[in-house]
Amino acid sequence: MVDKSEKFRWLVRLGFAARGIVYLLLGYIALGTAGEAQNGQSAVFDYIQEVPFGTPLLWIMALGLLGYAAFKFLSAFADIQHRGNDTMGAVKRIGDAASGVAHSFLAYACYQFASGAQRSSDGGSSGEEMAGSVLSMELGSVVIGAVGLGFLVTGVMQGKKAWTCEFMHRISGRAPSGVRTIGRIGHAARAIVFAIIGWSMVQGAWFAQESQIKGLGEAILSLRDMGALYTLVAVGLMLFGAFSLVLARYRIIPDLGPRGLRPSFRT
Repeated sequence: MVDKSEKFRWLVRLGFAARGIVYLLLGYIALGTAGEAQNGQSAVFDYIQEVPFGTPLLWIMALGLLGYAAFKFLSAFADIQHRGNDTMGAVKRIGDAASGVAHSFLAYACYQFASGAQRSSDGGSSGEEMAGSVLSMELGSVVIGAVGLGFLVTGVMQGKKAWTCEFMHRISGRAPSGVRTIGRIGHAARAIVFAIIGWSMVQGAWFAQESQIKGLGEAILSLRDMGALYTLVAVGLMLFGAFSLVLARYRIIPDLGPRGLRPSFRT
């Protein structure tokens, strides 16, 4: 009989795989359209929807992305990755929370496409639409601004990981060679994208520039007039997608202990 910890690990691995597909296709579509695409991550889900068995795949990806978001929220609030309560641990947990928010948005967008509620031809900025509904709530600007700061923190942490390769600490020694290199490049590209998302949310929340708020797709497309940087980031995101697929197999994931969230790492 499969215990809760085993089910949890499989759900998180599915999440890493789903994340990998999103980033691979986002970078691929950005390169293939030479920056002319207008719908970012929506184009990714629309692309998947058109391939054979695309809709079932979207449902599986939505579940995986939701599971990955849950993993990040548990890391932030239950500290299942042993981040700690010191300053650096708190910063990492803020980054986990921001990542949880980002992948919740991705899971919701994927669900919309899987259920047929949305297609890329609908147009509009998914980041602006999702954040706009929150801004309309009481204290909505405070929430969006705080999430934006979380993304900025995450961007810094992604850059730090690209420099130090600390992500290797949670990868099994059986992982294929080259994972360090593609991980470094991928984290560097993701640092740029998360910084753009974070700053756009701060602008939207605190400087009344809601139209500036960007999701994952809009963030990469905002670089399309920057020539080589746009190409490098797009390639980097594809490599981050490949890195995520490796993590789906070789990431060391904490257990859910018999008394709840009591992590013990396994290879």
